[in-house]
Amino acid sequence: MNRRPLIAGIAIAAAAVLALSGCASNPGSGGGGDKAPSGPDYGLVTAGTLSVCSDIPYPPFEFEGGDNGTGYTGFDIDLLGAVAKKLDLKLNVQDVGFDALQSGTTLAAGTCDVGASAMTITDARKKNLDFSDPYYDSLQSLLVKTDSGIKSIDDLKGKTVGVQQGTTGENYAKEHAKGAELLQMGSDGDLWPAMQAGQLDAILQDQPVNLEHEKADKSYKIVETYNTDEQYGFAFEKGKKTALLEAVNKALKELKDSGEYKKIYDEYFTAK
Repeated sequence: MNRRPLIAGIAIAAAAVLALSGCASNPGSGGGGDKAPSGPDYGLVTAGTLSVCSDIPYPPFEFEGGDNGTGYTGFDIDLLGAVAKKLDLKLNVQDVGFDALQSGTTLAAGTCDVGASAMTITDARKKNLDFSDPYYDSLQSLLVKTDSGIKSIDDLKGKTVGVQQGTTGENYAKEHAKGAELLQMGSDGDLWPAMQAGQLDAILQDQPVNLEHEKADKSYKIVETYNTDEQYGFAFEKGKKTALLEAVNKALKELKDSGEYKKIYDEYFTAK
């Protein structure tokens, strides 16, 4: 009996068994798709990338520019850039409408992983969104022309007041700007040019945004601020991004503890 062909046959069969065993133990090979992920599974829209949706422009929180490769910068963008770095992820930013973002529609559609658009945490929004821990405390404010004669919200009867649709500023104006005509617009990118063109007598919105306009043009000034106990949070699709939400909260805490959050904050909100 010739043993060599028999031995060779046994060796080939053993190698085949090992190969099949190797494929079965690696769900990422063959027909199972790409290689298995090596890090936490955050359920990202694009692997390795933190995809952010924001309504731009809304300075100083988000606006065009910067050198982070996304085409956008601002307090929200820079802060999430630092978060993404801690999670070993790239950053991608998309410009979307605020109303669909704050209602949860944009995130539910899978357009992005997180909404970052100076969004106030409210009970109404919590019905459709999950929020990170608060990262910014805000006020509402009233911006007018310096020679308008408007000194307070009580002087707005018969005046045209611009507000951003779907915001807490709009809600505050509806409740307190008695007798005013409210003109709802999509973003500050619409409100500010309308104000400059004389179409608005006032803008009621977040104080840091109006402050940017006051700094840019001394023909305008903030005459009142309103403490509405508002806090901003990053938004996530309701009930779908638990692991990512926890990781973002952990990163925010680390950034605050290390002093890096304060450096980013001071860049945008501390007088120089």
